[in-house]
Amino acid sequence: MNSYEVAAMRRAIAISAQGLGSTSPNPPVGCVILDSDGRTVGEGYHVRKGESHAEVNALTAAGKRAEGGTAVVTLEPCNHYGRTPPCREALINASVAKVLIAVMDPTSRDEGGAKLLQEAGVEVEQGFLEDEALLVLGPWRASLKGDRPFITWIYEASPGGNPNPHLTQGVALEEKSALRGSYDLVIDQAGIEEGRPGSHGNDVFRLPCGSLSGNATEMVRALGDTGARSVLLSGVIDELSSIASAGMVDQVIVYLPKTPHSWSPGTDSAQIVAVPDGYRLTEVTRLAAHVRLVGRRTDEMRGRDLP
Repeated sequence: MNSYEVAAMRRAIAISAQGLGSTSPNPPVGCVILDSDGRTVGEGYHVRKGESHAEVNALTAAGKRAEGGTAVVTLEPCNHYGRTPPCREALINASVAKVLIAVMDPTSRDEGGAKLLQEAGVEVEQGFLEDEALLVLGPWRASLKGDRPFITWIYEASPGGNPNPHLTQGVALEEKSALRGSYDLVIDQAGIEEGRPGSHGNDVFRLPCGSLSGNATEMVRALGDTGARSVLLSGVIDELSSIASAGMVDQVIVYLPKTPHSWSPGTDSAQIVAVPDGYRLTEVTRLAAHVRLVGRRTDEMRGRDLP
């Protein structure tokens, strides 16, 4: 594992995140092309469905300098003709000598792109910094395996850690605004913010009128029927509380207010929590007036897909 290849993959992961919120139902993918001396000569990422994939964008930037070089890509190159030609064909035609792949594509049709690249004489390495690439691709892959969107819930909590409807107009909504470009669909107390064209002109994801009713499974199916791979819930939403209680929220971001250094909630208080039961802490950050906690579901299916 060469240091310049590691740096290239981390660069590919970083630029792939620029496609979050605009590629669905396709994955956000990044690619870096190194020449035969290990110098970066091109990079690209997938912007939205129907447009060039990351590999093609990177090869276009690299031109003839890609010959004999290495393609560093966060997801296995595709191997089927859709709206665009297969990326494995573009890589073979560009005469790259090596392809480094972080995550294998669970949607590969017939023989995967990696296998056909090898059959064409291209050296292929799989699982290269896979855990790091799943920071971006994890929600997409989890959505595929669970057959529903990856759902994140942001809320501000009471001192005891429980969602507080009177504290949801502050920092949690500020983060929702900052994160909304990374999600296909955003829902808050004011109602549905339909996914709409963002900086990359992503497709609009629309929920049919009245779809957010019924049981949790029906509501999540309605969210998935929009084509969205990721959904952001913000604040305390009565209509969607059953989704959280049914264990269908995959990630929570909790803003816990600071308490005195010596504090008791009182003998009649409910259980004191940090994140809800069933989640493991993955991040703790001190802010000016809150502690920001991130929790991920601990069930087996989600645990395999997310770091």
